[in-house]
Amino acid sequence: MDERTMKEMQKTVDDYIGQFKEGYFSPLAMLARMTEELGELSREVNHHYGEKPKKSTEREQSIEEELGDLLFVIICFANSLHIDLDKALHIVMEKFNTRDKDRWTKIEEAEE
Repeated sequence: MDERTMKEMQKTVDDYIGQFKEGYFSPLAMLARMTEELGELSREVNHHYGEKPKKSTEREQSIEEELGDLLFVIICFANSLHIDLDKALHIVMEKFNTRDKDRWTKIEEAEE
């Protein structure tokens, strides 16, 4: 499987959506879709790691597939609002590396 940058993933999704007259959904509809996909991911995680077994009538889905669905919707949402996800992640990582740098216990490097 090929590895892609975030920019390439955003372009792939944009190319896919761009072939349809409807284009991207509105931000509110996109948020509803994201919530729906997050619910489906939560359900799968609960089936695999929680106390709720799958019903015999439920279709078998994987956490990987549900994460992919959620990622697709997140990319659609970002694209529809002209948000560069590389830049967005950089902003968040900068925040974690400064404001939250001492929040968690770091793994100590092996002594030489």
